[in-house]
Amino acid sequence: MAPIRVAQVTVEQSLIVRVPRRVPAKPLRWKEKKGPKCVAMSTIAGAAVVADDAIDLALKGGQRLRAQFSSRCPALDYYSGFYILPTEDGRICADRDVIRTRSGGQCEIERFRKLVLDD
Repeated sequence: MAPIRVAQVTVEQSLIVRVPRRVPAKPLRWKEKKGPKCVAMSTIAGAAVVADDAIDLALKGGQRLRAQFSSRCPALDYYSGFYILPTEDGRICADRDVIRTRSGGQCEIERFRKLVLDD
């Protein structure tokens, strides 16, 4: 009987994504207007930390709001994120709710401002 030969083949696959270089776009400038007292949590599509005393909320449908805190909240930027705990009524309200930092702190929302593009 002939000896059995064993061989091993390793197949590697790579994916190359080419991203065209672009001229940096002109930064968007926002103007703040009076905002609502509360926001339904179900309408929030995304959020970004913009300062140590505010976060911007992107809502479904394209509207933007800025949640301003009653004081500075420096831990937001350091840990790159925050939590919003669900409420019984499903809304986030100024002068009632807080944003919780990933380090365990909390920042009280003082008010919401509606953001519109500044021409």
